[in-house]
Amino acid sequence: MRKRFSVLVAGVLAIAGQALVGAPAAHATAPCEGTYSIAVGGTGSTWDHDGFYNVTQHVGYDARFPTGANARTGVNELNRLVRDQRAACPGQHVKMMGYSLGAAVVHTWVTENWQTFDNVNAILIADPKRQGPPGANGSGEPFGGVIGFPLAGTDRFFGNVPVKTVCNWDYICDASADPTQYPKAHMENYPSDWDGNHHNDNANEMWFNGAWHPANW
Repeated sequence: MRKRFSVLVAGVLAIAGQALVGAPAAHATAPCEGTYSIAVGGTGSTWDHDGFYNVTQHVGYDARFPTGANARTGVNELNRLVRDQRAACPGQHVKMMGYSLGAAVVHTWVTENWQTFDNVNAILIADPKRQGPPGANGSGEPFGGVIGFPLAGTDRFFGNVPVKTVCNWDYICDASADPTQYPKAHMENYPSDWDGNHHNDNANEMWFNGAWHPANW
């Protein structure tokens, strides 16, 4: 019996090993040349289907529901990837981009890591944690009691990291917008922002309803 059990265990381990070897290396370290651009998709996205293109790396995390707990899984995975890349390529610039729930992930990462990570900038598209002019904050504020930290709340705690925020007539990043236009506005009002090449490496500004404003507006 003991011999049969040992053979069975060995067989299971062998199959598991084959599965691991055959699995795609979704988060392999990228080349050190150029900018390391990393994208975080919104609710319902996966690491290989998040809408972004012309980027180096896509972040896989639990994006099934817009909750604080799921946002935290994204922050942790983003942190792992960029720090692994920085360890391998110390002088490389990191440009991180996020949409919707993914923007909240990037937003939170910057707030938590700006003091220990340099040579980085962030692009936040339809950020539910966006803090704008009075009455125009992101939906992370009104839904804070439901969705939980760190997705809940709005702020601009970016330290010295250049941050570009984009919000276009969208209730998710502007709670004063018409909620009846959701989700159409949320999904269709950012046609060029999915392109990693559309955003430069030192962007520090706010685009709100099609108009440019300085970052501290």
